[in-house]
Amino acid sequence: MVAYLTRMPAGIPGNVNRGFASIIEPVSLTPFGVTGRPTGYGVPVVIDNTGGNVGNVRVMTATDTVDLIYGILVRPFPTTGANANDPLGTGTIAPQQNSADVLRFGYISVLLSGSTAAVKGGIVYLWKAAPSGSHITGGFESTDPTTSGFAIPGIFMGPADAAGNTEINVNLVP
Repeated sequence: MVAYLTRMPAGIPGNVNRGFASIIEPVSLTPFGVTGRPTGYGVPVVIDNTGGNVGNVRVMTATDTVDLIYGILVRPFPTTGANANDPLGTGTIAPQQNSADVLRFGYISVLLSGSTAAVKGGIVYLWKAAPSGSHITGGFESTDPTTSGFAIPGIFMGPADAAGNTEINVNLVP
């Protein structure tokens, strides 16, 4: 049993924190082995133009805008990883998983990237440029990345924990 001496974790990326106040849709994932398949939970996703499946936002281009973001990939529970001996709660998507859920509106835990701490009520930004230092393409940021990203309709619900996990509230429903 883990003892929390100072603060409990802020969540696990992809966990919906307030299910009663959420809009979640089932989707088909980009097939395994195809470029653009989501690789983890709690990441923003886009509609794949080739098959109508949900793809990973981490293959964005510099000209993409917030209108491209469809939602955030939700972690099912319980789940194991790609290998049969992976423990519950593994953060990778199994190759045989063809469908998933996407949060369009509500509260979800995500991994904060960048070097600036999140503040309650702060605007949520996405990094769209190539990875650089602590910046990840498709990663959630707490400061305006100017030409390297854009704001999404959402706010931070508090600071990140020691592992970089934080809660955001998003509204991606048109």
